[in-house]
Amino acid sequence: MDYKSMAAEILKNVGGEKNVSHFEHCSTRLRFSLADPAKANLEALKKINGVMGVVMKGQCQVIIGNNVIEVYEEIMKLGTFSGKEKTVNVKAKQKPVDVFIDFMVGIFQPLIAVITGGGIVKAILTVATYCFGMSKDSSTYLVLYQIGDACFYFLPIMVAFTCAAKLKCNQMLAVIVAAVPLLPSMTKLIDNGMTLFGATIPNVGYSSQIFPAILSVFVMAFIEKYFTKICPKVLRVILVPAACFLITIPLELLILGPLGYNLGTGFTNILLTLNDSVGWVVVAILAAALPFMTITGMHKALIPYVASVYTNPGYDMLNTPAKVAHNLSECGACFAVAIKTKKTTQKTVAFSASLSALFGISEPALYGVTMLNKRAMTGVVISSFISAMVMGIAGVKSYASMSTSIVGLPRHLDANNPMNFVWAIIGYLLALGISFIVTLIIYKDSDEMTSATESADNRIETKTEDVDASMNFYSPLKGRAIPMSEVNDEVFSAGILGKGIGIIPEEGKLYAPCDGKIFSVFPTKHAISMIADNGAEVLLHVGLETVTLNGKCFSPKVKDGDIVKAGDLIMEFNIDEIKRNNLDLTTCCVITNSDHYEIDVKVKGNVNKNTLLMSINNR
Repeated sequence: MDYKSMAAEILKNVGGEKNVSHFEHCSTRLRFSLADPAKANLEALKKINGVMGVVMKGQCQVIIGNNVIEVYEEIMKLGTFSGKEKTVNVKAKQKPVDVFIDFMVGIFQPLIAVITGGGIVKAILTVATYCFGMSKDSSTYLVLYQIGDACFYFLPIMVAFTCAAKLKCNQMLAVIVAAVPLLPSMTKLIDNGMTLFGATIPNVGYSSQIFPAILSVFVMAFIEKYFTKICPKVLRVILVPAACFLITIPLELLILGPLGYNLGTGFTNILLTLNDSVGWVVVAILAAALPFMTITGMHKALIPYVASVYTNPGYDMLNTPAKVAHNLSECGACFAVAIKTKKTTQKTVAFSASLSALFGISEPALYGVTMLNKRAMTGVVISSFISAMVMGIAGVKSYASMSTSIVGLPRHLDANNPMNFVWAIIGYLLALGISFIVTLIIYKDSDEMTSATESADNRIETKTEDVDASMNFYSPLKGRAIPMSEVNDEVFSAGILGKGIGIIPEEGKLYAPCDGKIFSVFPTKHAISMIADNGAEVLLHVGLETVTLNGKCFSPKVKDGDIVKAGDLIMEFNIDEIKRNNLDLTTCCVITNSDHYEIDVKVKGNVNKNTLLMSINNR
C-alpha cells in the first residue's frame, strides 16, 4: 500500500490542510475535526484504495483498519492543521448531539492510551500476586503500583489539558487550574475545614475525578477570552493568567469542583443501580447494537464512561463485556465465512479480519465481511447478545482498561472472587463459539455484496464477454439536463467517477434509466447504484453533499438485488427539504466503468423520464 499517496488523497478530500482544525487517530480510524464539513468529499474518500469506509458524526472519521498509524504519520508530514479557512458556523449546522459527542470524544480519546497503559500495569501486578505469589508489601510491587495508579490519580490534569485543546484556550493555564486541588498541602487544608472569602470549602477528593476539571476549564476558557479582549496587549501576558487563576480557582474550590464531583457521583450511582437491577439486559442489548453503533461512530460515546468507571467504582460491568462479546463474535463469524466461502478473495479477507477481531480490532471484520453479508451479521448479533447476557447475569467485572480481546482476560482476575475469571472465560468462549456455529450453518455465498473487491472483479469479467454492450439510457428525472462539466462538484465535473450527465430535478421522483439490477442502495439513501443489462455500472447520485442528511428526505422504492426496467420508480425525495438544508439538487447519472464504453450524450435542456439521455456502445 502506497501510504504517501493515500495520505495526500485523504487530506485533499477532507478539504485540505487549512480545513482541518484538529487531527488524531484511534485504533482503526483517522479522525478529522473540520472547520467546514461541507468541504469534505465523502464519496471520493470512500473510493480511495485502502479506505474501508467514512463516517461523518461530529468528526469526519476515515476508517483505515490496521494500517491507520502508517497513514496517520504520512498525513502529519503534509502540514499543520489549524482550520484557518473556517467559513461557516459549524456548530450551527450540526445537531446538538453531534457537537456534544465530538467535544467529549476530543477530550477523552487522547486519554485512552494512558488509561489502558495504567490498566495493563495493574493487571500485570494482579497476575503477579495471584499466580506467582508476589507480595503486595514488596518494594517492587509498591513502585509498579504507583506507576499504574498515577495514570488515574492525575486524570484531572490530563482531562484539563485535552479539554483546553478542544476549547482552544491556554492548555498550561488549564493544567494549573486542575492541579491546585490535587496539591497535598491543599488537600490537607481542605480536610481541616479551610474557608475562602468566609465560605467553607467543601471537603471533596479531586484525584481521579474528571467532571470538576471539565467544568473549571470550561469557565476558565470564557474568562481567558474576556480578559484577552479587554486587556492592553502589552499587559496580556501578565494579567490574563493572573485573572484566570484568581477567578477560576476560587470558583472551582467553592462551586465548580463540588458540583462536578456530585455529577460524577450521581453518574456512578445511576450505573450501579442499573447494573444491580437490569444490568444484564443492558449489556446484552449494547453488545447486539455495537456493530451498528460502530458503523455510525456512536460507540465512541462510551469513552467518557470508560474514563470514569475505573476510578469509581473501580470496575466495569457494562462496556467491557459488551465489547468483548462483539469483537469475539466478529472473529468467530469471519472464521466461519473463511471456511465456508468458495470465493478466494472473500476467504482471504475473512481470515485476516478474524485475526484482527481476535486481538480487539473489529472494524476490518465489520466493514470487510459482516456488514456486507446479512447472514454473517446475523451470526454476530445473535452471538453478541447471548454471550454478553451470560456475562451480565454472572456479573463479570473488568478491573483494568485493556484491549477488548482475548489478550484482555487478566483484567477479570479477582483474588476475592475467583469465579469472576471463570465466567469471563465462559463468556469469551461463548462469543467465539456461537458466532462460528451460527454463521457456519446459515452462511452462503450469494448475490449480496459479500466482497466489494471480488464483486467488482466479477462484474468486469462478465461485462463485455457475456452481453451486448450497446444500450440506450433514458432520463431518470424530470428536469433540466446539464453537461457533467457544469456540475458544481469537481469529483463529478472532472470525470473522476466516470462520464455521464447532470440533471437539475423539478420533481422528487427518480426512475431507472435502463433495464438492470439494483446493486446497492446506499445506507444514507441519497444514491443508488445498479448494473445495467449490458454490464455498465450506473451511479445515480441525488444532489451534492446530500450524504450529510443521513437518509433524511430520501425514500428508496427498491432494495439491493431487485430487477428493474427502464422507467420504474426507484426513489422519491423531498426537494423542498433538501433546499431548506442549502444543498445543491443537481443529480448525477454516471457510468462508473465508462472507460470500457463509447458514451454518446444525446440531449441537454429540459428532459422527462422517457427522454433519451445517452447511448452506450463497445469501444
